[in-house]
Amino acid sequence: MPLRLSKPTPNPLRTCLLGAMLCGLAACAAPLPKLAPSVPAQWQHAIASDPAKPSDLHGWWHAFADPELDTVVDRALANNLDVAQAVERLRAVRALHSTAQAHYLPSLRASTNDVVEPSANASYLLVGFDANWELGLFGRAEGTRREARGALDAGIADLRIARVSLVAEVVREWIELRTAQQQEQLLSRINQSREHEWQQQQVRQHLHLVASSAVDQAQAALAQSTAALAAPRQAVTASAQRLAMLLGQNQPDAAWLQPGTPPELGAWKLDSTPADLVRTRPEIARAEADVLQAAGALALAHADMFPTIGLGGSIDWSTDIDNNRKYATTPNSIVSLGPELNIPLFDWGIRLAAKHAKDHELKASVLAYRQAVLQGVTEVETALGGVQQQQQREQHSLLAWQALQRVDQSVQTRVSLQLGSPLERVESRIAADQAALELADARAGHSLAYVALFKALGGAPLPTAAEVDTPPAARSDQVQR
Repeated sequence: MPLRLSKPTPNPLRTCLLGAMLCGLAACAAPLPKLAPSVPAQWQHAIASDPAKPSDLHGWWHAFADPELDTVVDRALANNLDVAQAVERLRAVRALHSTAQAHYLPSLRASTNDVVEPSANASYLLVGFDANWELGLFGRAEGTRREARGALDAGIADLRIARVSLVAEVVREWIELRTAQQQEQLLSRINQSREHEWQQQQVRQHLHLVASSAVDQAQAALAQSTAALAAPRQAVTASAQRLAMLLGQNQPDAAWLQPGTPPELGAWKLDSTPADLVRTRPEIARAEADVLQAAGALALAHADMFPTIGLGGSIDWSTDIDNNRKYATTPNSIVSLGPELNIPLFDWGIRLAAKHAKDHELKASVLAYRQAVLQGVTEVETALGGVQQQQQREQHSLLAWQALQRVDQSVQTRVSLQLGSPLERVESRIAADQAALELADARAGHSLAYVALFKALGGAPLPTAAEVDTPPAARSDQVQR
């Protein structure tokens, strides 16, 4: 016989009150913590004002004006495996984020089963549809939304971290590669000068003009200059191989191993404040996402302290498979509909302990956010100081090289007028080349300090739309700063 359900007359006032109560319970989640990053009012090592164009945070390496470097960076961004992994992880998180709230929407499930009557007089085939709708009250839905949004923000931040690190590493390896090649050329010139000096000392010894110890000293200097060639050659090989790895290939390009000019840093200026650092540094964004996830986990732990409320219903049909009686004694179908209630009563304090644990984890994530801000400020301040020191070092090295160049020209003139010995010319040339070697190292140090600065600032191209396809829904769960 069919099951009939009576329909009571709805009361509009009661319905409105019930709806308002359910909306209030659905949003019953603790407010997000307010993040107040402690940043200084201004940088201690401020960059002096310069008429040059401000460096672009998302394309800062263009200040080197090196087309080869630009090409290598573009290839790395397209082919690096760490970035590709971060992209895939972000896509995985986004796939889960799109259905995070589906748990609190009505669901329908079909099932079949075979049932034997306890008296063993009959067996039945059951076919049914079960529907349920968990309402996500007491902050449960809000906690799930926070966790999903925090996971998505963390994935975006991880991708940005990978791109920032990649660009900085590629530019650093390129600078070190070209600098090592220039150092090898200068050391080869010094080695040739040392060999010429040794030969001249041998001639002078043959003429009994110097002692044998002078020849030995010249030979030792030649051996030392020859041994010094190993370091830049090894650096060239290592930098080229690391560049290949960063570009996702198993061997370096042949063009990289050809000697080239190191990129020189042009005029630039920095328009940035600590407040900008909070918006641009991906490590800070990652820490903020962790706070949002921890807040979501706390909201879920808080909701577990209260009943789980929902609506459920089912429609089941049955048919006899085997019946020892002549007639069936059960109806063919039945319908059920009503509230679903899961009330936690007693669990030895497990849920309360979980709530306290999540509360402490949220406090830890807030402290981690503050630490991330301080870490960023520290790295930027250190990098700014490094840029200033390396810039001064480059300027003094340039003055020393220019002075020794003038000395070398003067000695060359004296030797051509036969007012000085050829050995004086060799020594002045070696001194000038050693000054050039120090200048090359100082310029590389200045460039590397510039790289460290923009890595600390979080400088890198923004992820493309294909990599980060953020849902267009408005964000109402932004952590307050």
